[in-house]
Amino acid sequence: MTDTKTLSIAEIEDLAFRALVAAGTSAENARPLAVATAATEADGVASHGLAYIPIYCEHVQCGKVDGQAEPTLARPRPGVVTVDAATGFAHSAIELGFAELVPAAREQGVAALSIRNSYNCGVLGYHTHRLAQAGLVGLGFTNAPASIAPSGGSIPVVGTNPFSLAVPGAGGQPALLIDQSASTIARSEVMKHAREGKPIPIGWALDPDGNATNDPAVGLKGSMAPSGGYKGVGIALLTEVMAAALTGATLGIHASPFSGTAGGPPKTGQFFIAIDPSATSDDLFSTGIAGLVDAIRMQKGARLPGDGRGAKRLRAQADGVAVNIATLEKIEAIMN
Repeated sequence: MTDTKTLSIAEIEDLAFRALVAAGTSAENARPLAVATAATEADGVASHGLAYIPIYCEHVQCGKVDGQAEPTLARPRPGVVTVDAATGFAHSAIELGFAELVPAAREQGVAALSIRNSYNCGVLGYHTHRLAQAGLVGLGFTNAPASIAPSGGSIPVVGTNPFSLAVPGAGGQPALLIDQSASTIARSEVMKHAREGKPIPIGWALDPDGNATNDPAVGLKGSMAPSGGYKGVGIALLTEVMAAALTGATLGIHASPFSGTAGGPPKTGQFFIAIDPSATSDDLFSTGIAGLVDAIRMQKGARLPGDGRGAKRLRAQADGVAVNIATLEKIEAIMN
């Protein structure tokens, strides 16, 4: 008996939407999150796809996130958009903010979006991808509850804190998409291994004393291993400044976990910068990017960031996505 079932992207979106609404999320807040969930599954990032829906629903029900929140937008300066997520889902706040960010960037050449009192925004590259589809260079940052210790220390002070860069290309799709956390691997992957009772590779996480471990449960009690050692810590600190300090959001050291029901809303933040390349490059941007991309692709075995997700997305559009049966059963139980 197979342990997966193939669903279309539309079916995944519908399932996620119905579960979120059943858990107490408004339709306005559920839709952008459901769309993102389906896109994430299509891109092959299962750890942030339907597997997260039961967690989102649990957090609505326990009050860690307000499913009925109404984010509020302001324009304090011509090139700045701010959104208070009101402890609701990040996706709704980003949706509201992008509606102002994109035209502002086109008009002025560059614009920024600051979001506070927010929640886990899922795959950051999904959001910057949308900016690239609009013809803009998109740079995004999001902070998370502390899980990375400083160099030489063992007590976490910053989160896995991803950043993402999406560069517009031909056909409305990104020519280049970088989406990486400051840790060797996303914390959600360690959580996924813990749920499934599987060991993790050495180098993913550290125990509370700072030693390497292959036990995901021990790693979750300790800290995430920073990517590239002190350089990964530097990236995490950069993102903390951009997504927490610049937005007025909660620092990772004070944010409640994205997993479990302990603590109230995490009130973390996101920060996006959108740049219209025609304003800075005298229309030479596309030529430069094409040359860079070609220099990578012409090398046998070389991989361009974003190509893997793009290929999976095309296959998913044609063939659907294989989804874990156990995950589907958890989601169905929410609606019954």
